[in-house]
Amino acid sequence: MTSETRLRLGVNIDHVATVRNARGGAYPDPLRAARIAEAAGADGITAHLREDRRHISDADIEGLMQVLTVPLNFEMAATDEMQRIALRHKPHAVCIVPEKREERTTEGGLEVAREENKLAHYIAPLRAAGCRVSIFIAADRRQIEAANRIGAEVIELHTGAYCDAFAEGRMDEADSELDKLREMSAFAHELGLEVHAGHGLSYDTVSPVAAFPEVRELNIGHFLIGESIFLGLEPAIRKMRSMMDAARA
Repeated sequence: MTSETRLRLGVNIDHVATVRNARGGAYPDPLRAARIAEAAGADGITAHLREDRRHISDADIEGLMQVLTVPLNFEMAATDEMQRIALRHKPHAVCIVPEKREERTTEGGLEVAREENKLAHYIAPLRAAGCRVSIFIAADRRQIEAANRIGAEVIELHTGAYCDAFAEGRMDEADSELDKLREMSAFAHELGLEVHAGHGLSYDTVSPVAAFPEVRELNIGHFLIGESIFLGLEPAIRKMRSMMDAARA
């Protein structure tokens, strides 16, 4: 498997910080989790610095930038504050995501088509600073076309609807959502966009998405952190890595 065909795995460490913050101490340490993820085969680390700092903190981002030897994918809302932080650190990639304070997790893709002009101006300084800009969107042709027009280099397709339908046993709906993801991965690739995917992926749902030849990277977090309670973090990641490789082969 060549570097062109190998599917990259980004491990999201947000919920290591969630557990740490539940007690208000320093343990478990997200930076330690990032180092373990690297050793287990992660190709990058993802961290979402939310406006309310509910999990990842500013100090976590500082530390990750200092210790990582793999790329950092910095997830953030399209706010002035987050833009300033990203421009100060200049991570390898920034992924622009929608964010609502009342949500438990990111509930859907970014509405790019309605905010096209604003987002084009927002991401321009990030690109100029050398950050690869990714837009987290639903598997929707209109949003993909808008992401392409504003100058994004990467899109990350929201796999949550597929994963939720699968988990709840709504298999016809899961198959329909998977078809959308497959079709829109190919469409985005035809436009010249690099295609990533993520949200809600597990051992049960990862293989069909990993098999899409146009998808270059999967970002997975909550499931791996949860599974690490039972398996340990390194074995949980290695198992996911193995399943991704098998699906791509």
